Amino acid sequence: MTRSWPGVFFDPTFATAPTAPRPRSEVPADQCWNLSDIYPTWEAWRAAYDDLGGRIGAYGTRRGTLATSAATLLDALRASDAMGQLAYKIWYYASLAHDEDQRDNQIGGRRQQVQLLFAQWRQSTAWFNPELLAIPLATLREGMAADPDLAVYRFMIENLFRQQAHVLDERGEHLLSLATQLTRVPDDAYEALSTADMRFPTIELSTGEQVQVTYPRYRALLATNRVQADRARAFEAHHGTFDASLNTYAALYNGVLQRDWYQARARGYATTLEAALHGDNIPIAVVENLISSTRSSAGSLQRYERLRRRALKLDTYHLYDGSIPLVDRTEHYPYQQVVDAIVHSVAPLGGTYQHRLAAGFASRWIDIYENDGKRSGAYSAPVYGVHPYVLMNYNDTLDAAFTLAHEMGHSMHTVLSHECQPFVYSDYTIFVAEVPSTLSEALLLDHLLAHTSDPLERIVLLQHAIDGITGTFFTQVMFADYELQAHRLVEAGEPVTADVLSDLYDSTLRAYHGDAIDYDPLARVTWARIPHFFGSPHYVYQYATCYASSAKLLIGLRDTDPGGRAETIARYLELLGAGGSDYPMTLLQRAGIDLAEPDTVAAVATHLDTLVDQLEAALASRGLL
Repeated sequence: MTRSWPGVFFDPTFATAPTAPRPRSEVPADQCWNLSDIYPTWEAWRAAYDDLGGRIGAYGTRRGTLATSAATLLDALRASDAMGQLAYKIWYYASLAHDEDQRDNQIGGRRQQVQLLFAQWRQSTAWFNPELLAIPLATLREGMAADPDLAVYRFMIENLFRQQAHVLDERGEHLLSLATQLTRVPDDAYEALSTADMRFPTIELSTGEQVQVTYPRYRALLATNRVQADRARAFEAHHGTFDASLNTYAALYNGVLQRDWYQARARGYATTLEAALHGDNIPIAVVENLISSTRSSAGSLQRYERLRRRALKLDTYHLYDGSIPLVDRTEHYPYQQVVDAIVHSVAPLGGTYQHRLAAGFASRWIDIYENDGKRSGAYSAPVYGVHPYVLMNYNDTLDAAFTLAHEMGHSMHTVLSHECQPFVYSDYTIFVAEVPSTLSEALLLDHLLAHTSDPLERIVLLQHAIDGITGTFFTQVMFADYELQAHRLVEAGEPVTADVLSDLYDSTLRAYHGDAIDYDPLARVTWARIPHFFGSPHYVYQYATCYASSAKLLIGLRDTDPGGRAETIARYLELLGAGGSDYPMTLLQRAGIDLAEPDTVAAVATHLDTLVDQLEAALASRGLL
C-alpha cells in the first residue's frame, strides 16, 4: 500500500488484528484513542467537574428573571450553552475511559458521579422551560427581531412553544427531574449484566480450537467459519448465556417499557411512539407505514435467503447461516488498508472532505481493537469542542471494515455540524444521524467493487451490498416492529414476562422470514441481546429511513451530469452542516429526500431484487448454484 494521504499509510504493526483479547495495559498507544485531547489528567477533569457543579448551583439565581429583558434572557441562554459545552467534555472523558475497561470500578464510579451531577443539573433548571413559556411568544418574537444574538435561538424557542402542550408546570417538571437518575437504571443494569458481568462460555470447534464466544468473536466466527455445526454450536452457546438469565433480562426490559409509558403519560402523550417522535416532529404514520410496507416487501428478503441456502448447499438454513460468505475466500481486511480505502472512497464528496477524514484517522480518534473488559460493538462519540471519538473492536473482517466506514461517517457529520452551527444546534437528531453513516458504507462498497479484479471478491461484495439492505433495512424494521408491539403491550396493560417477550419475538421473526429459514429454539430469545431495545427505544427504525435516504443521495452522486452531482454534493454537505437547526424531515427535504413519498421506501426492496438478480447470475456463471 503506497502512501496517499497525510498520516494514512500501511504500518506493519496494524497488519492483523490480535488473535485474543489483551489487557488494556498491553495495547500500544497508537492503537488507542487519545483522551488527553479532552483533559490531560484526571485532576484536570475533576477541576472541570467542580466548575460545572458551581455553575449549576449559581444558575438558579436567574430564576424569575427571564421576562425582565431580552438581554437577561440571552444571558441565561448563553450560560446554559456554556454549561452544556463543559458537560460534553466531563461526561465523555469519564464515559470513554470507562468503556476502555468496564471492569474498572473506580472509573465507573466517576462516570456515575457525572450522571448524578447531571441529575442535579436537570433538577436545578427544571424551572427554565415553564418560565420561558410563560412569556408571550409575540413578546419573544419582538425581542428576537430586535436582537440578532437572541435570534440565534429562534428555532429552539419556537420548537419549545410547539411542544408546550407536553411541558408541565414548574412543580411537574421538578418532579419529573427527580426521577432522572432512576430512568437510567434499566439500561445501566442491562449494560452491566450483558457486558461487565457477562461470562461467555468457551466452545470447541470442529478443528479442536477453543473459542470464547464474546460479542466480537461470535460475530467473527459466524462471518468466517464455514462449518455449519461450528456456527450452530457458537449460536447455542452465545444465546444460551442470555437464556440462562432470561427472566432478569425480561424484568429489565419491562422496566424500560414501564418507564417509557410513565414518561409518555406524564407529559400527556397518547402512546410511547408519539412521545418518541414528537420532539423531532415526525408523523407517527412514518413509522407505521414503514413497518407495513416492509412486511409487504418481505418476499424480497426471503428470496435472498433461499438463494443463500442453494448457494451454500445446505439442507437447513438458520439465522446463524446469514453472515457466512457465499464463496470460499479467506481474504482479510487489515485495518490500515481499510483506512486507505475509506479515504479514497469518499472522493465523490470532494478533496476537502477527504483530507479532513484522513486527518481524523491520523489523529488517534479511534480505539481500534478489542481488549479485556472493553465495551463491545462500535460507536462515534461527539465530544463538543474537541473532536469525535470512535470505539471499534476491529477484527479484520469485511463487516468490521464497513463498520469503520459507518462510524467515520458519523464522525464527519459531527465535525461539520459542530463547525457550522452554534452550540444550541450542534447536536443533530437521530433521524438524520444514520444518513452519513450508511452513505459512507455505500461509497466504500462502490470503491471496492470498482477496484477488484477478482470475480470471487465481486460476489462477496455483492453479498455485502445485499446484506447491507437486509441488515440495515429489513432487520432494523423488524426490530422496530417488535419494540413497538412490546410497548403496546404495556400501553394495553398486558403482562410482560420472558415468555411473552420471547413469543412476541418469535412471531415477529416469522412474519419477516416466513418459511425461508429454519427456526432454532434459542432464536426466540434474541431480543435479550439487542442493546438498542434497552438503551435507545424507538431508535432502530431510523436506520431504515436513513438507509432509504442515503440510497436517494447515492443516486445523485452517481449522476452522469456534473451539474447534478455538484448539486447533490452541495445539498449533502449542507445537510451535515445543518446539525439540529431545523426539523429533520425539513432538513432531508432540503437535501432532496422526501420520506413521505412511498416510492422512497419501496425503492429499497426494488434495489434488493436487482442486486439478488446480479448475485444469482454471478453465482451461476461460476457454477456455484
